[in-house]
Amino acid sequence: MSHVAVEKPLVAVLQGSAQSPPPVWFLRQAGRYLPEYRKLRRKSPDFLSLCNTPELAARITLQPVNRFSVDAAIVFSDILIVPHGMGRAVRFLEGEGPCLTPLRCQEDIDALDPDGAVEKNLPLMETLRLVRRELDEETALIGFAGGPITIAAYMIDGSGGEFHATRRLMSEDPGLVDRLVSQLADAVTGLLLAQIDAGADAVQIFDSWAGLLDDSVSFARWCIGPTRRIVARVSEVHPRIPVIGFPRGAGGRYAEFARETGIHALQVDQDVSLDVMRDLQSICPVQGNLDPEILLGGGDMMKHRARSIVTGLEGGSHIFNLGHGIIKDTPPLHVADLVDTVRSCGT
Repeated sequence: MSHVAVEKPLVAVLQGSAQSPPPVWFLRQAGRYLPEYRKLRRKSPDFLSLCNTPELAARITLQPVNRFSVDAAIVFSDILIVPHGMGRAVRFLEGEGPCLTPLRCQEDIDALDPDGAVEKNLPLMETLRLVRRELDEETALIGFAGGPITIAAYMIDGSGGEFHATRRLMSEDPGLVDRLVSQLADAVTGLLLAQIDAGADAVQIFDSWAGLLDDSVSFARWCIGPTRRIVARVSEVHPRIPVIGFPRGAGGRYAEFARETGIHALQVDQDVSLDVMRDLQSICPVQGNLDPEILLGGGDMMKHRARSIVTGLEGGSHIFNLGHGIIKDTPPLHVADLVDTVRSCGT
């Protein structure tokens, strides 16, 4: 008897179909809000070691799939494995977030290892292979990387926050920013291609700090341009693999981003209205966008808001998700309730 491949609901929507109810998964669905994650976290000396231990990272990736039966697993990793792989010092301090040695000059860029984003992060690819073997035929596997300007901002400032050094460098030496972003675009492309080769069904580019680019010229230069280059190369090598773009904080520029970059689907944050999301559906599939604070609160307000998003986007290509990552204090029961609510909207 011939084997018939099962279509993954999430991949079908990314390729332009509409489903009722929509597929559902969550940003930062594998992480600190889950007690089973906290238990495994104690087995590793630090966060980067955890990301680089495939057996543990694979188990963490699968935890929300096993608990909630979401439609996709997103590999457990971090956007800052790119500068780490390229030779910059990266540490994660408990309660403070990432800490990097600030990058300040052309010599710092020249010292970067252009191939290190893949070669020094081979454990990530092994994690993907391990997860791929455990997933059923209907559950998609998502790989990801940070957007070049987002990674650059962490590298220039050395941490998150207001990114004062990045803003200053954009103004005083935009050519240096160009050179760094160009190197990072190549590194991100390589990392995404390697994840696809390891079994990812789709990849997402997290430009978490695209909102730093508060004028059209800088947004086109450091967000749209590099993303277009990445998507073109990934699609050239893997034309059937969807690329999801997420320029968080893009405000009124989401439509321009979707049209100009060639991405296959658009993740939007919680500040985007349903009316705008419906308009965006005419360009490409959309993913989002419940406010994580509403998930944190749970209850009837969460269910009402979730139903309004699902019904408001019905008939178009939509993947239900959050507008940002799950907040660490979120009760897992709220996540389970949200999945049940979304699934109950089906016809």
